[in-house]
Amino acid sequence: MRQVAEESSSGRPDAVPLTLVHLIRAALAGPDRPLLYERDAGGQWCALGTLEVLARATAIAATLCDRGLARGDRVALMSPNRVDWILANLGILLAGGVTVPIYATQALDQVCYIITDSGARALFVDTPAVAERLRAGGVTLEPIVFDAPPGARHSLAAIIAHGRGRAMPVTAVAPGDLAVLIYTSGTTGTPKGVMLSHGNVTSNARDAFDLIPDVITPGDAVLSVLPFAHIYENTNLFGYFLRGAAVYVNRQIEALLEDLRAVRPVAVFVVPRIFERTYAGIIAKSRAAGGAQARLVPWALTIGRRYKRAELERASIGPLMRLQFALAHALVLGKIRGQLGCDRLRFFVSGSASLHLDIGLSFAAADMPIMEGYGLTECSPVVTVNRPGEARLGTVGRPIPNVDVRLAEDGEVLVRGPNVMQGYYHRPDETAETISDGWLATGDVGTLDADGYLRIVDRKKEIFKTSGGKYVSPARVEAAVIRSPFVAQVTVFGSGMPHPAALVSPNWAALRSRMEIAADIPAAELAMRDDVRRFIAAECARKTEDLAAFEQIRWAGVLPRDLTIEDGELTPTLKVKRRVVEARYASLIVEFAETLRP
Repeated sequence: MRQVAEESSSGRPDAVPLTLVHLIRAALAGPDRPLLYERDAGGQWCALGTLEVLARATAIAATLCDRGLARGDRVALMSPNRVDWILANLGILLAGGVTVPIYATQALDQVCYIITDSGARALFVDTPAVAERLRAGGVTLEPIVFDAPPGARHSLAAIIAHGRGRAMPVTAVAPGDLAVLIYTSGTTGTPKGVMLSHGNVTSNARDAFDLIPDVITPGDAVLSVLPFAHIYENTNLFGYFLRGAAVYVNRQIEALLEDLRAVRPVAVFVVPRIFERTYAGIIAKSRAAGGAQARLVPWALTIGRRYKRAELERASIGPLMRLQFALAHALVLGKIRGQLGCDRLRFFVSGSASLHLDIGLSFAAADMPIMEGYGLTECSPVVTVNRPGEARLGTVGRPIPNVDVRLAEDGEVLVRGPNVMQGYYHRPDETAETISDGWLATGDVGTLDADGYLRIVDRKKEIFKTSGGKYVSPARVEAAVIRSPFVAQVTVFGSGMPHPAALVSPNWAALRSRMEIAADIPAAELAMRDDVRRFIAAECARKTEDLAAFEQIRWAGVLPRDLTIEDGELTPTLKVKRRVVEARYASLIVEFAETLRP
């Protein structure tokens, strides 16, 4: 094993992690202030103050204890993002319980598996319809329903009303106690329960958010976008609490732009797909406008990328480039922040997947820097992050305080620190395979530069070898292709083939507009048309022409629809299940193979 770099700030006086119960009570103590916001049925933002949040969470905890919940008992929580999700989560933790988050979009068979495997004693869901669906699927727990009719015994309102004013049993929770049992979505196989302790999550929230004390200050507005069932946003919530932020909850991703403009947050934590869609939307909007706008916006973004790339590479910037950038900024780039509701934004944080450098350069040119980071569920999740003023585009930054990173001989990223999970629930053998001498094997391949900045290449098991003996990272190629405004989703494959190929779900609206195709022609019919196939193949080739020759896309198959979670093609975190997709669209892949025959 080859150690390349370690970055640790061990020895900090306050490094000993407390529990999430300590964190919650400390964050909600003191004078009342607005804490949680969400839109009501009329679209208006409604605030819940710290005192009421604590009162409701404590009431939920008291009722759970009255119903027999004991320290360490698991409670499942299945709902889209909303303030009630946060309240239920806080209540479970205050009662000494363990939260088992379940994605609202999770397949029914996996939901049943998680509830059974975790041994959940109680269950929260959002609507009566979801409760009925789970009952029909064989779930025997009587769920507590957020939107149950008034007076229903198992409504969240009834749970809170019952617990208000009741004596709260004192439950001694230790840093090593289990706090979150979160099941990895997994691109293959059965979900695995990741055991995260109070100390794991608390230390990760503190260490990550201690890096940005001047970015999020008490009272600052943040917009919460990612699913709370994902450990990324689960931990972020506690970081927001530590920093005293006012948390606005986005309940529908379709309303993201509207919410950004209304909230004007100082920071937003998202995944690369949000940036890719936003970038594609800007290009598509300018093309739809036609005329000078259709040429001006792409030109400005191109100039902005060139200028920021030159800055990044410390290349010489001549007078002409400076003039072009100043003009592009004045006419286009400088206006994007305000149009997106990001005029107060200090930066975006991107994690969960690789972000193409061009996207980062484009946002930086528009005065919206993106701080890339890296993490995984097994690490609570944050491992590395770029710091304000020290960011290096194209990397995922350096290890956060108290966390060490090194590379194995084959380039696999290894992590050690207080954020590393206790193990996989009921899977001691897999735990032993993953954690050795305190080092967790992430399954990701990366590189470390001399200053300790990490770059992620791809998942170890997803890198494939072409027939020419070249290793290809599909994530790298996909990140290049997805920059196209005409591509909604892409899956790259090519093991044992001369060149990589792609399966593409087009952005049909943009494609119809560009190719002047009538809206009433079904996508399934368009996917078979030669002109559509040629267009998508050319677009993939164009977007990968700056990659190495063996990485460039030479063929693309067009899918008639988007890949979905419901059809088992995506994980709840929107990662492609490659084996499922390749099996489902084997006929298209065979067609590609046929084109290679002499």
